[in-house]
Amino acid sequence: MKKIQKGDPGYLDQIKRNGIILAVLWFAAAAVIFFAAGNMAGCIIGLLCCIPGLVTLLRVILRRQLVSVDRSRAEEILAKTGLLTTCFDLALKSGGRLTEVDCFVISSYNVYGYTHDEKADVEELSGFVRRVLEENGYTGITVKVLDRYKPFLARVEGANNIASVEHEDTKEREAEIRRLLLERSI
Repeated sequence: MKKIQKGDPGYLDQIKRNGIILAVLWFAAAAVIFFAAGNMAGCIIGLLCCIPGLVTLLRVILRRQLVSVDRSRAEEILAKTGLLTTCFDLALKSGGRLTEVDCFVISSYNVYGYTHDEKADVEELSGFVRRVLEENGYTGITVKVLDRYKPFLARVEGANNIASVEHEDTKEREAEIRRLLLERSI
């Protein structure tokens, strides 16, 4: 199985799946040590092995509502953003709430995001991303997070058309903005 990198489609599903596997392995190791041990020290070590398993299981439970972007949508976005930098499957904590962002598309001085979460406060999320960028020296960037897919797709398609006309080399800047967004995501 191929490892999916942070920022690629399917990342959130992968970390949940890996967390479940890791928790099962910790609990299995604890059970083996506990039952194989013939003395009190072995039993205590077996019980202590449950702690990392519980922590891992807690992380999985907290991330249970997070889902990766749909594969067909990811392919559609990638097809329309050939000249732009994309970033998928982020979960950002803004305003005391964890909000998943299906995709960010970065185009020189514009960052467009899409979230399928209808309860998300897109204005708060846009402001949060803008503040993160400004804290890192990226001022004058327009940030717009949308909760409707068609308007998001229209914006990124327009940004891609503009990029094809301008031929401006902004890939390094876009990669740095992408890195900052990934750092803020769980």
